[in-house]
Amino acid sequence: MAMRSMMRRSGVLDWVLQRFSAVVLALYTASILIILVSHPQIDYATWKGIFDSLIMRISTLIALAALCTHAWIGMWTITTDYMTPIQFGKLATPVRFIGQVIVVILIFSYLIWGIYILWSI
Repeated sequence: MAMRSMMRRSGVLDWVLQRFSAVVLALYTASILIILVSHPQIDYATWKGIFDSLIMRISTLIALAALCTHAWIGMWTITTDYMTPIQFGKLATPVRFIGQVIVVILIFSYLIWGIYILWSI
């Protein structure tokens, strides 16, 4: 419990999640590139067949979750670092909050949309 609270206050958890999600995304990108190189004349039927496999759907779902995590941490960092009273005066907190709410809504929408596309193939 103490470790968890220490990680949250110091930003270590965000740092670890950002790096872990980057590794997941790099591995997923490498696997997609390998598929594309090994199938130079890929057509829709082959592509659909690849994504019909359970392992590809699960790995895509993990990559999608990693992408959303990575995006949220990055956007949270940007909004907290650059939406400050120096730029926005007394409106910094409400502007930052509205910006973060918009980002959360977009990321969540993209996650749901991605899941829908992935599992409705």
